[in-house]
Amino acid sequence: MSSLHDFATWEPLLRLLRTAHTETLAAPGGHVAGSIGRGSWSVPLQQRRPQVGRALLVSDMQEEFDAIERVRNALTAAEVAHIAFTVEIEPSGKAVLHLFDPSPAADPGLGNAHPGALLLVEGAVPEPWRRLPAAVPGARPAPSVDLALLERTLRERIPEAIGATEAEIVAAEARLGVALPGEIKVLYRVTRALWADWGDDNEAAQRVFDAVGFELGSLDDVSIADRSCRPFRWEHAAMEAAVTGPDAAVQDLVGSPGWIVIGDTGGGDRVAVDLTPGPCGHTGQIIVLDHEQSVGAQLFAESLTALVQDPERDWYSGHRRAELPYVAWVNHRSIRSIEAAAHPELEALSLGVWDGEPFSLAPVIGLPRLRTLSCYAGTLADPLEIAGLTGLEFLELTPEDWRVLLDAGAVPRNLAAAAVKAYGDRDTRAIVAMANEILALWDRPPIPETIVHGDLGPLP
Repeated sequence: MSSLHDFATWEPLLRLLRTAHTETLAAPGGHVAGSIGRGSWSVPLQQRRPQVGRALLVSDMQEEFDAIERVRNALTAAEVAHIAFTVEIEPSGKAVLHLFDPSPAADPGLGNAHPGALLLVEGAVPEPWRRLPAAVPGARPAPSVDLALLERTLRERIPEAIGATEAEIVAAEARLGVALPGEIKVLYRVTRALWADWGDDNEAAQRVFDAVGFELGSLDDVSIADRSCRPFRWEHAAMEAAVTGPDAAVQDLVGSPGWIVIGDTGGGDRVAVDLTPGPCGHTGQIIVLDHEQSVGAQLFAESLTALVQDPERDWYSGHRRAELPYVAWVNHRSIRSIEAAAHPELEALSLGVWDGEPFSLAPVIGLPRLRTLSCYAGTLADPLEIAGLTGLEFLELTPEDWRVLLDAGAVPRNLAAAAVKAYGDRDTRAIVAMANEILALWDRPPIPETIVHGDLGPLP
């Protein structure tokens, strides 16, 4: 039997929370909330000050670590990824603990106990994650491709390398379901890039890096960077846009069946061969998937031959961010009107912190591609105008705005996902109840709540 819902599992943590929040808990309706996962936690306990003259040590926070570890062990035993909680503790020590288990239809929140995005349609993904590469009929390998020069250069630089056999290359192609370009076959015929071949000789590995300009992966590690290689949170991904311009060398995609990962920059950014280039790119060009970006890739070299001739070149050309007219951020420090954001190509609209009159959505009603709306508190003059946005797939609103839609029966039914934007110490119980109300409209699994009673006794 799992101990996750046992009061004894939570008692050490609750004692720490009571000590840290005595006044808050003693006030009418006072409560404390947090969340704990197997790999991280968000619990409102202040970091203790170290003793004068030394740094903070693990031992200074051992009591907190032990209390949280007790819950994390119960999570592991129950095979549960995370749990959120809210607790009320009376001055007498009587405690009511509300535990919110995961739902397959709700993501965990970020940094608090509130739920994240609500998945209203099973398996739904944001529009950029549905985008497939467009055909570019005129795409050809770059003029710089020279298989003989590439092989000769590599063998001169790493003469001791052990290459892959033809059978190993054929097996890799069968596993991937794609034919490797000639340059990549030449590369692996020269070196199969196995750490076992280098043993403890780090200089041998460095010579391969210097020869090609990146950390080459072994033939067994070659993979496809399709859409599944970039996980996402709906509330972030819905504000992305994938737009390939007519002069782009690389298609602006989350992933592609033609992006074949062959290595790493050494900083977590994947190096790939691109078989689905942009309108101005070349088949077989070398690209880099920035690990800090969810959409797009950057051109590294027009061919592997060109890269090997100049292995010290830099791939980085600046962070990518979707901008007008596709994504609009309206707030007191950016665009200051919805009229300025309204454009037939607009896909995602965020109404952020605002110090003026609330906005009417009239300027964006009827826009053919608008699929995302996210609104900060107090930015909407009339939430019921949302009914005019018939193409929305993601909607993020405050509890007050959701309440207007729910009471009026006006929640858009074409949504694929939604989120309740709640800040600070808003009561998790109320936010979960509202989330479950929204999920029920799509007959989706609710966020389960378990109420556990216990007694901590009076404060010493």
